[in-house]
Amino acid sequence: MIRRLSKFLLFIAFIVMTAGTSVAFAADDIQIKTARIEYTDNTYRLMTSYSLDFNHSLEEMLSHGIPLYFKTEIEVVRPRAFWFNEVPVSKSRTTRIAYNVLTRQYSISIPGTIQRNYSTLEEALSAIRYPPSWPIANQSDLSPGEEYQVAVRVMLDISQLPKPFQINALNNHDWRLVSDWKRFSYIP
Repeated sequence: MIRRLSKFLLFIAFIVMTAGTSVAFAADDIQIKTARIEYTDNTYRLMTSYSLDFNHSLEEMLSHGIPLYFKTEIEVVRPRAFWFNEVPVSKSRTTRIAYNVLTRQYSISIPGTIQRNYSTLEEALSAIRYPPSWPIANQSDLSPGEEYQVAVRVMLDISQLPKPFQINALNNHDWRLVSDWKRFSYIP
C-alpha cells in the first residue's frame, strides 16, 4: 500500500513539473514589448505592441482557411488598504486573423475598430503586433491623482477554434500562445 502511494505521489510530482515547463515554454511565444495608457478626448486608451511569430502548425491551419483569434485582456486595479481592491476596468478585445483561399489574402478584424486585407502573412502579423489604440475607460472611470495598477496580456484564444482543433490545442504546446502579464503603475 505504501509502495503504491509513493509511486502515485512520484507520478503526480512528475505531472506537475512537466505542466510547469510546458506553460513556461508557451509564455515565450508572445511578448508584450510596450504597454501604456494615454489620455485623449476624455478617454483613456491602451497603446500596445507585441512580439509574435507563428509556428508551422499555426501557419498551416491558417492557410487552410481556419481563422485564429487573439484575445487581449486588461485589468486596472486601485489598491485599498482596508477594503477589497477596486477594479474600475476589466476588459478584453479579440483580434481575428483569417486567410481567404480564393482571394489569397489575409484579413485582420478587430470588432468596432478595423477590418483590413493584406497580401502577405507578414503584413497581417504586423497589424496584430501593432494594434490601434483601444479605448478602455472614460474620464469618470478613473480618479485623478490616484495610483492604479495595470495588468495586460495577450493570448491565442483556443476557445474560438472549431471543436476538433480545441482538443488538439490542449495536447500540443505549439498552440498555447500566452504572454506573461505586463504590469505597470498609472496615475491619471
